[in-house]
Amino acid sequence: MGKRILVQRRGKGSQTFTAPTHRRIAPSRYPPLAVLPRDGIIKGVVVDLLHDSGRGAPLALIELENGIRYHMVACEGLGVNDIVEMGSKASFKIGNTLPLSDIPDGTIICNVEKNPGDGGKLLRASGSYGVVLAHTDTGVVVKMPSGKTIVLNEICRATIGVVAGGGRIEKPFLKAGAKLKLMKARGRKYPTVRGVAMAAVYHPHGGGRHQHPGKSTTVGKTAPPGAKVGLIAAKKAGRGARIRKTVKSSV
Repeated sequence: MGKRILVQRRGKGSQTFTAPTHRRIAPSRYPPLAVLPRDGIIKGVVVDLLHDSGRGAPLALIELENGIRYHMVACEGLGVNDIVEMGSKASFKIGNTLPLSDIPDGTIICNVEKNPGDGGKLLRASGSYGVVLAHTDTGVVVKMPSGKTIVLNEICRATIGVVAGGGRIEKPFLKAGAKLKLMKARGRKYPTVRGVAMAAVYHPHGGGRHQHPGKSTTVGKTAPPGAKVGLIAAKKAGRGARIRKTVKSSV
């Protein structure tokens, strides 16, 4: 007799498959635009540098002159009691936050807003940064770590510098227990086992002498839990689809 497979147990939403969000400190987000001066500058001080569970970069707790406190991913070189500035007339220094329109070309930036006032959505992973390439009529061109360039609104805010915690992925975990703790903090299931490596009673792809599904792995989107594994609602799959794609691209 088999048991409920992984996708069935994950859908139940038990404690095994949920992230311990009660351990997290706060979201990394700039203050709303409504509580900041429209023009000029506002200063703040770095109160503390904190570790956030499940986050690769440290958090900086910043208190502004008007008493507002907020958390943001810390930049490389930012320390406790450092003075940071925010606004269109802020000085050109690591840790300061300015609109993209006031940041010159070639500047290294991080924690960039995707839309004005969203608090920062891009370039927030440890060690990541982008480069301001050009200011155009349509917006500001920013180069991402992948090499891709995107055009953002010129009033989107960004912080000068590189996100702290660079080189985190260069150190190996060395043992599975260390990797398990990281995955549990992020609410991810670890370790995961391939379905073809299981017995037939545990997974639809299991069974047989060789680790091969032995049948098509494409299933419909209306398949019940337990059978809904593999290529779900795939439009194209298999050798025939690859051949058609190759022929079409060569024409």
